[in-house]
Amino acid sequence: MSIDKTNLQDFLNLSVELTAFSEVELRGTGYSEKYYQTILDVIGETIFKELLNAYRNLSEAAGKDWPKKEQLLRQDLLSSRKLGPITRNIIKIWYVATWYPLPPYWRDEFGSRPNDGTFVVDAWAYPEGLLWPAVGAHPPGAKPFGYGSWTEKPADPKIIATFPKI
Repeated sequence: MSIDKTNLQDFLNLSVELTAFSEVELRGTGYSEKYYQTILDVIGETIFKELLNAYRNLSEAAGKDWPKKEQLLRQDLLSSRKLGPITRNIIKIWYVATWYPLPPYWRDEFGSRPNDGTFVVDAWAYPEGLLWPAVGAHPPGAKPFGYGSWTEKPADPKIIATFPKI
């Protein structure tokens, strides 16, 4: 199945906002299209388009005003009864390569989905998860630093570097 390039770009733009990683870093995982397709397969085209349209609308409304965009992301997506669980799962899928089932209330209100359940998207995606660069570590058993690396101070976690200085 061919992936719509405009929708993929909007998915990546949304993912940049949600994860605090750049588009280059997200694409660098090698899983942007796989995550896009996984989410589409779980929630279906109609709800996925609704999510992307909501993101486009809030991006247009906020323009380059980041505080307003952050507020709209929280209000229109993350706090939404319908789109919130999906939006939060997008964060989880990028960080730990795992889709978690939508909550029971969601399934009751918006319908069960046959592909909705806990699963790792791809065994090779786990080491590419954003969790590892965010905490300045390597995934256990994969991508090791090398022999004797335990003697070196860990790298500064990316997530701390992205917090504003107060």
